[in-house]
Amino acid sequence: MKLILTHEVSNLGEPGDIVDVKDGYGRNYLLPRAFAIRWTKGAAKQVESIKAGRDARAVHDLEEAQQIKGRLEAEPVNVGAHAGDGGRLFGSVTVSDIADALESIGAPVDKRRIEIGNPIKSLGAHDVSIRVHPEVSATVRLNVVSSK
Repeated sequence: MKLILTHEVSNLGEPGDIVDVKDGYGRNYLLPRAFAIRWTKGAAKQVESIKAGRDARAVHDLEEAQQIKGRLEAEPVNVGAHAGDGGRLFGSVTVSDIADALESIGAPVDKRRIEIGNPIKSLGAHDVSIRVHPEVSATVRLNVVSSK
């Protein structure tokens, strides 16, 4: 199945890339989550606008990416969440919650660049990876605290 990516997908490509994937992966994962659209001649014309949007959000300079990485890794970030007795959360911490917390400390990050390994469902310290640049990845220390 030939698709055009609309979001960044790990180990597959960037927005605007035209990829060939197995039918099941495209039909059951990429298309329902709006990570991709079907490739057609008309949709192929949208590739340039998708790539232009990606370039506007991207960090182009490797030195700038290293500076952003330094700011992100400098100190732990506190994220508030509703928790019950025993430290279990009602729900989980989402990438939007993390992006909002990073923005509040003055380090805005696109939520599509945040990678959470396992869902964060407990209070305490957790590590989250952020792809600042294709060659630079930052590991941010999150402190999930109760916000009762």
